[in-house]
Formats: sequence, structure tokens, C-alpha cells
Amino acid sequence: MESKGRLLAYTAPWFAGSAADPLPPRDDPRRRTFNLDMVAAGWAATFIIYPSLPPAADLTLLLAEAETAWTEQRGAWQRFGHDLLLGYEYRACIKLGTAHLDDPAEQIGQAFQRVCVDLRTLTEAGLYGYHQVPPPHRLWIWNSDLDRARADLPITT
Repeated sequence: MESKGRLLAYTAPWFAGSAADPLPPRDDPRRRTFNLDMVAAGWAATFIIYPSLPPAADLTLLLAEAETAWTEQRGAWQRFGHDLLLGYEYRACIKLGTAHLDDPAEQIGQAFQRVCVDLRTLTEAGLYGYHQVPPPHRLWIWNSDLDRARADLPITT
């Protein structure tokens, strides 16, 4: 899967399945991926970007594991809790943390290019309100995809 210039991959303990569904059956423990286990252990955070949404059952499993890791303060959440700076937050800080900004509005625009939606309620938190949504419940939508997402999903503002 490619997303805005990055190659994304899932690491799984299985190699092949049927042509219709290459994954093991939904209740098979081999269906778990390394990515899912990292989120469940609290050593990775979800970063779901529309329109690259997993199938509903996989998304439900991912969100449940992420919520449990967050609630039980597993892994990195245990040490840093709500103060843990996630990768995308770190990158935004780097973009905004230069000593001199030629055009502050442009720099802020580059740092905040995705709208956050709360997956629990499908309510928009906006470009800058993502911190109001706990990390396991954040759905990210590029500004350029927002109209399509609003048509596809019952998002409220």
C-alpha cells in the first residue's frame, strides 16, 4: 500500500491463502500481524488514514487492541502516558520548530495537512483539534480527500 510517497507494509506470519481472501480465516490466530501485535503491546500507535481503511472486522480488532493498550497503559503508554509524542506529532514539531519561519502560515499549513475524525462518534476534530481525541480513536483524512470522506462516511462537524 502506498500513501503520499511512503511504502507501507504489513508483516504477517502467513504466506498465502485463497485468491478471494489471502488471509487465514478471521478466527485463526495466524491472522494477527506483527503490526497489530505491536499496537496491542503498546509499542506502536494506530495511524489510520482515509481512504486506506482496513476491512471492518480488521479495523474493529485493531481499534479494540489499541484501546486496551491505551487504557491499560501498556508499552510506551506505561512510561509516558498522555505525554507520549507520537511520530506524526514529532514531525509537526520539527516543521514548526525552526528558529526562523519565513512564512509562519505556510509552515503551519505544511505541519497540519490532515483533518482528525473521532472514530467513536465520526465527529470532526478538525486540523488542529486532534489532541481532543485519544490516539486509538483518531482517523486522519487529507484535506484533499475530505469531501469524498464526508460523502462516504457519516461524518459530523
